[in-house]
Amino acid sequence: MLTVQQALIAVLNEAQPLAPVTVKLADALGLVTAEEILSDIDSPPFDKALMDGFAVRSADLTTGEARLTIIEEITAGMTPSKPVIAGHATRIMTGAALPEGADAVVKIEDARIDAEGQSVAIQTARVEAGRHIMNRGASLKTGERVLPTGRLLRPQEIGALAEVGKHQVRVRPRPTVAILATGDELVPIDAKPGAGQIRNSNESMLAAQTARAGGVPVPLGIARDNRADLREKIQAGLQSNVLLLSGGVSEGTRDLVPSELASLGVRNVLHKVNMRPGKPLWFGVWNRSGNPSIKDGGVTYVFGLPGNPVSSLICFELFVRSCMRRLRGWEPAEPQVISARLAADHVARGERPTYNPARVSWDGSGLSVEPVRWHGSSDLQATVDANAMAVFTSGDTMYSAGQSVDVILWDGWPQGWESRPW
Repeated sequence: MLTVQQALIAVLNEAQPLAPVTVKLADALGLVTAEEILSDIDSPPFDKALMDGFAVRSADLTTGEARLTIIEEITAGMTPSKPVIAGHATRIMTGAALPEGADAVVKIEDARIDAEGQSVAIQTARVEAGRHIMNRGASLKTGERVLPTGRLLRPQEIGALAEVGKHQVRVRPRPTVAILATGDELVPIDAKPGAGQIRNSNESMLAAQTARAGGVPVPLGIARDNRADLREKIQAGLQSNVLLLSGGVSEGTRDLVPSELASLGVRNVLHKVNMRPGKPLWFGVWNRSGNPSIKDGGVTYVFGLPGNPVSSLICFELFVRSCMRRLRGWEPAEPQVISARLAADHVARGERPTYNPARVSWDGSGLSVEPVRWHGSSDLQATVDANAMAVFTSGDTMYSAGQSVDVILWDGWPQGWESRPW
């Protein structure tokens, strides 16, 4: 069996970023840039006021006190018509262009306008050139880089692109992810399970994980444990960028997924990983370029996930999410491991490394982690209290409270800590 790290390397060695597409800026949130974006303007495009107040010559206010003649009023969007000369000032609003001759702005709280509105008395500390002014090009100069290739577009990046007129942007598209649950025991989630049956919860869970990871879920329903039905639904799923099969990948008499994938020409890359839960994981690649029914060519990345829900959830977070990040052009693609202190003593058991659902919190002095109590890979209910997984080595080991362990976050950083992608 491969180690988790070896399996991740194998997956990411196969995965390649999707071909770029051009989208409207309004549709680009959450996508990743596939081009370097340069500014077409200086930003700001003129020297501008950062405060409501008066544009002045600092030479007139070397002591911080002066009475100056008001020559005009400039609001944002206006062009100054008069230069500021010795003994004069222009009333100016935040964001307005600084008039010629002025080199500072005195805020309105430090000024008293006379009754006629003809002059202003200023009393403040010494005024130096540049006070409350943002100079032309201070943020960006024409031709400077706004964003590099491979940048996730958050609201602030969207705003930065809008500022430089980038109304369309070249990005990596969201991967389509087909989801197929297998098994005669499964019934739709709106059905009452009969004897020996369970609801198809994995499809809903994997679709939600796909959407959270930036993909487009394509649910395919349930494939029964017969080759004809399984093959038909696998063929439909192979038209997506990624195909997730849940169940049927172990060594039981009804575990038909590996042999059916092989018969369809899916090249196996790995099968079985030294981890708990998730040992039966299967991964392979199908070349779509030779199939005339597939318009975009390329390949489909196929994951055979264990049917037990916690196994599926954890294998998705480790391997499928990493593959999707690579397809989206977002690096680093592999899961980001951080350290947290154990909140209490913990005994890890088992012959394989355990990826234990856990709750990470911020207690003011650092990150703390508490493994949730769970009853194996079918105990999905235990994971609703988890936002991460704690990694414990193989063998029966006693971990003490306060000891640092590796954790991988699922839901972003806990409240009270800075927000960043995991």
